Amino acid sequence: MTRIAIGGFLHETNTFAPTKATFEAFVHGGGWPSMTHGAEVLKVMRGINVGLAGFIEAAEAKGWELIPTIACGASPSAHVTKDAFERIVTEMIDGIRAALPLDAVYLDLHGAMVTEHLDDGEAEIARRVRQVIGPDIPFVISLDLHGNISPELVEDTDALIAYRTYPHVDMADTGRACARHMALLLSGQSFAKAFRQLPFLIPISWQCTNDQPTKGIYQMLAALEDDQIPTLSFCPGFPAADIPNCGPSVFAYGVTQADADAAADTIVKLVSGHEDDFDGKIYTPDEGVLHAMELAKTASKPIVIADTQDNPGAGGDSDTTGMLRALVRNNATKASIGVIYDPASSRAAHEAGEGATITLSLGGQSGIPGDAPYENTFTVEKLSDGKFVADGPYYGGRDMDMGLSACLRINDIRVVIASHKAQLADQAMYRFVGIEPTSESILVNKSSVHFRADFEPIAGSLLICAAPGAMPADTSTLPWTRLRPGIRLKPNGAPFTPTTSSPALAPAT
Repeated sequence: MTRIAIGGFLHETNTFAPTKATFEAFVHGGGWPSMTHGAEVLKVMRGINVGLAGFIEAAEAKGWELIPTIACGASPSAHVTKDAFERIVTEMIDGIRAALPLDAVYLDLHGAMVTEHLDDGEAEIARRVRQVIGPDIPFVISLDLHGNISPELVEDTDALIAYRTYPHVDMADTGRACARHMALLLSGQSFAKAFRQLPFLIPISWQCTNDQPTKGIYQMLAALEDDQIPTLSFCPGFPAADIPNCGPSVFAYGVTQADADAAADTIVKLVSGHEDDFDGKIYTPDEGVLHAMELAKTASKPIVIADTQDNPGAGGDSDTTGMLRALVRNNATKASIGVIYDPASSRAAHEAGEGATITLSLGGQSGIPGDAPYENTFTVEKLSDGKFVADGPYYGGRDMDMGLSACLRINDIRVVIASHKAQLADQAMYRFVGIEPTSESILVNKSSVHFRADFEPIAGSLLICAAPGAMPADTSTLPWTRLRPGIRLKPNGAPFTPTTSSPALAPAT
């Protein structure tokens, strides 16, 4: 029987964000399933939208024996601590070593992990795996569409396959694609590799695959795949990691080097030709709320606003108060905002009880310039233990645990608060505290794009607002020091020029 070691370790690192990813963050998981070890991986990673679940399903259908090691993920944040990285990777590598002899290895990684001591967490994982299994055993990795991919990661693996949707509704499908490519490798086929890095950063708000130009790019990518090019990937990248390999990339696998090169170059040319199109309208908080209020007068569906710069899916702490202030300041009605991460306020709400009136200093603990706690009096409208199922297309049926949570009301504005962070990308993240999102006039989601998978069908319009937060919508405003020379800081933006004082290692802030 074919024996394949598997595992997962996912983190998207915003090196400018305020909070690091500790080992405990991976134990809990945030929006990911909690940390799982050994045989439990095969029980937990089923029927949900993650790469491992898709690979396990496809592998078992092929009759492969799977040897699980560890599976974990944590909400995007600043650097993964050295302690967390080394503990998790040691367990993964020890599990692979103990499983020898093996026929193959599959890992579900992200592609944009930066640690306190490493610029490229995934490349180091791949290097250690290759040291254990040797040069000839097939080694395939699934990656997030936001991966910042390095030449070293491409070199130490037989195939990298990235998601093709943002919102990421195809994470499990990507695991299945890895199983299909693994089957080719196990049959004795080998493939040439082509890797390209593009010359400009793409802000995440304009990477959505529901819209052009990204939608058309992925349609072309899929059309290019055939027997000669079994897999081809485009990663727009995660443009908040101050490392040399930050930015978009393309990687192709072909029967010949010429096949791989031609496919990669076709996608690079297509992406480069759309540089002007990777941009769009961003509203200030007041502009966005006032425009939403005007649209809501005639809309039959909610106007949905993305609080994009405090997206916990991009490293924000999900606790800034700029959009809440704008809702209150402009007297918005039938409006809801969430999820604000504030364990202390959540505890206070539970201590006060439903129906109580309490004065809080809400959120604003991240130290983001221009942000501060919002002090006011709220009514505790609904309490929750934070446990529910997020059954929309992004989370895909995951069991969520937001900790002690509540719905607070101020005037005609409702605020979802919780004790754990997770991106508001599912309608259930309002309903679990008694808010019916389809009945609201305005919804403000702490998310950039993932929310669209579940909210586009119920939305009258979608707006993007830039209140103070850790993930600027304009990537050129970040204090870059370590990008590769010449890469443009946004589409058609100024090129990055390193200074002699640029640090040699990513700052562990």
